[in-house]
Amino acid sequence: MKSLLSAAVTLAVVFSGTAAMAHGFSGNWPMTVTQSQRGNGAYCLTLNDSGSLGFPHSGSASVTGPGGKLPFGTFQLINHLIVVTIQQPGGSQNAGLVFVAVAGDGTGIGKGAYDQVYGGEAFDSGALAFGTKGGC
Repeated sequence: MKSLLSAAVTLAVVFSGTAAMAHGFSGNWPMTVTQSQRGNGAYCLTLNDSGSLGFPHSGSASVTGPGGKLPFGTFQLINHLIVVTIQQPGGSQNAGLVFVAVAGDGTGIGKGAYDQVYGGEAFDSGALAFGTKGGC
C-alpha cells in the first residue's frame, strides 16, 4: 500500500511539473524593434504555449503593434531560440513577420532579430529586444 501511494505521489509530481513546463511561455511579452527602416516601435506578443507544434514549448502566437493586431501566427522554442512567425497581409504576395531571440525555460526571452518577409524575401529587418513577461 505504501509503494502504491508513493507511486501515485511521484506521478502527480511528474505530471504537474510537465503541465507547468508546457505553459512556460504563455502570456504577453513586450517587444521593441529598432534599427529598422519600416518596423521600428513597440509591439505586444501573445503566446499560447500548448506544445502543439512538435516541440515542448510551441503553439499559437499573435502580435499587436504599430500596424494593428495580427492574430494568426505560431512559435517554437528550438535549441534555446524562440522563433515566432506571424501572418501579415501582403496584397498579391505572401507576407509575414519573423521574430527570433535567445530564450530560456519560459522565464525570459533575450535579444534577437526582426525580419519582415514579402514574397519569400526579406523586405525589412531590425534589432529586437523583449521585455518582461506580462508587461503589455
